[in-house]
Amino acid sequence: MSRPDLGHPQPSGAVLNGMSVDVEDWFQVGAFEHVIARGDWDGLDRRVETNCDRVLALFDEARVKATFFTLGWVAEKHPAMMRRIAAEGHEIASHGWDHKRVFAMGEAAFAEDIARARAVLEDTSGSAVTGYRAPSFSIDARTPWAHEVLARHGYAYSSSVAPIVHDHYGWREAPRFAFRPVAGSPLVEVPVTTVELAGRRMAAGGGGFFRLLPYAVSHWAVDRVNRHDGRPAAFYFHPWEVDPGQPRRTDAPLRSRFRHYTNLSAMAPKLRRLLGAFQWGRMDAVVAAEAARLDAEQVAA
Repeated sequence: MSRPDLGHPQPSGAVLNGMSVDVEDWFQVGAFEHVIARGDWDGLDRRVETNCDRVLALFDEARVKATFFTLGWVAEKHPAMMRRIAAEGHEIASHGWDHKRVFAMGEAAFAEDIARARAVLEDTSGSAVTGYRAPSFSIDARTPWAHEVLARHGYAYSSSVAPIVHDHYGWREAPRFAFRPVAGSPLVEVPVTTVELAGRRMAAGGGGFFRLLPYAVSHWAVDRVNRHDGRPAAFYFHPWEVDPGQPRRTDAPLRSRFRHYTNLSAMAPKLRRLLGAFQWGRMDAVVAAEAARLDAEQVAA
């Protein structure tokens, strides 16, 4: 199977992949949760709005519309940013309120969290919120109730599952591609992209993997998912990943610092290449196509 030229866009008939941004500030990440208390957030340098403007410029340059999975805490602090994102044609979706992992909340607290976040996201952006992504992909085998809560709250889709084994998250037994997690509900779960090779499953949907590994690895992975599996990729990154000038926390564990700070200056150029190499769109558009596929498969069965 031939591989496409890395520097040229795919043809217009290529698979539509989902491009998404997990909107949280540099101090709200899982890597720093044990060294930066939530109570200290208000006193830290907020850089998320400037970084989102950089991301919006990248998308505008590439003529790509994407989905911004945004923390309610961030939306409440930056309403003008939310209006700009929506006004430029991007989808606003929920990333929960303040980056608490789903398995650390319990069912009632989770329901309260997503309701609070959605209200603020819709109020600040002026757009309906129908998608959700759990912080740190924290819907897994420990939270069989989470998708049911999302379905009851009327969400159309979730992109909250990482079907791999990882030290921070992972649900290895979950399907690799879109599925309906709640019987009798139209809710669709779109897991973050993985790739399989020689019996091994690897993360390939963005984030730190995209920053840390050579660009060619991610290009190959998205191409393989599109051409070999015939399915869309679900890719994500964070606004702080395009900000090499962000504060350095020397009190965080070495592994956390390595994951968070490595190759920040290389992120924007790599994103430009990826945005130009494949067809990208909002997650809700990808979900609509995957829902139609699931419906057709159900009828055929």
